[in-house]
Amino acid sequence: MSPAAALPDRLGGAPDGKRALRLWLRLLTCTTTIEQTISQRLRDEFGSTLPRFDMLSALDRAGEAGLTMGEVSRMLMVSNGNVTGLAQRLKADGLIEHLPGADRRVQRVRLTAQGQTRFAAMARAHEHWIETLLAGLSAAEADDLTRLLEQTKRSLRAAIHEEPNR
Repeated sequence: MSPAAALPDRLGGAPDGKRALRLWLRLLTCTTTIEQTISQRLRDEFGSTLPRFDMLSALDRAGEAGLTMGEVSRMLMVSNGNVTGLAQRLKADGLIEHLPGADRRVQRVRLTAQGQTRFAAMARAHEHWIETLLAGLSAAEADDLTRLLEQTKRSLRAAIHEEPNR
């Protein structure tokens, strides 16, 4: 499709004033579709969930030093309570372990050897699924979209920073 070609509009040919709304809805649709597909595949192939995958991923990046529960919470943008429950289940499955620390109030966790092996298999599958889902974009289109989304992220951060009471 050429850049000038009109995109289908389910909002009934809304005027240009609705451009931002249409863009947001398309972003949301794409994100939701990818997330639901990946979630289903994680359940089907690994008996896992996306939050479990995300926590294992964060711990994989952290390496042997692991992360505090607060660090995991901030990285995943979820509450400490959610991370605690998730960590308990991952520990019960033998995928993570608690590290001894000087301060008993601060719990550090890291992947076990079994967790590293399990996450490596999940990560390979995850990468393949994402590549497959986005295979309809050429390399140039993917690069353009990445650049535009980076620009969008900067715009969002600037707009949020400028809003009063933030």
